[in-house]
Amino acid sequence: MMLVERLIKIMRTYDCLNRDLELVRQLELPNWWITAGYVRNYVWDDLHGYSSRTPLNDVDILYYDPSDLSEESEKKFETILKAKLQEYNWSCKNQARMHIRNQDHPYGSVEDAMKRWPETATSVGLSLDRNQNIEIIAPHGLNDLFDLVIRRSPYYKDEDYFYKRVQSKRWLEIWPKLRLIEEEGDFIED
Repeated sequence: MMLVERLIKIMRTYDCLNRDLELVRQLELPNWWITAGYVRNYVWDDLHGYSSRTPLNDVDILYYDPSDLSEESEKKFETILKAKLQEYNWSCKNQARMHIRNQDHPYGSVEDAMKRWPETATSVGLSLDRNQNIEIIAPHGLNDLFDLVIRRSPYYKDEDYFYKRVQSKRWLEIWPKLRLIEEEGDFIED
């Protein structure tokens, strides 16, 4: 629980957090989360003592709606968000349909889908509950995120893609305190 509280404390220092969470909540998506780089980058920036935020490639919004598997709905939500806030490249993905693109078995939830992402530290998201409290989703826990570790998820089998992704994202250059863990052993969830 300590890492959850620490994550919330760090994210609350981001001036735009409440605005962004509220914008997504207004879409009324089932089981929605702002995920990936939105959280990971901000935490890594904080842990590196950076005074300005590393630019985001996109802002990933995940939700789970098995009643509407159309890509058109995802695009509609992106258009709505872009009209309200143009500074982000919004990316909305219904995890009830992403197994098709990933050639995998159907995912049972957003959490089930996220645990299959390439690296553990990216599999973190934020949402708001009905009382405006920040909720955290982290199927691999938060240890790797806070320990500045890049580790391949035990559910992600394409090792070559994992290493290409790490290199193409330039994470080790942007955040030099990061450590790349190349073996699957010693994985600890919190």
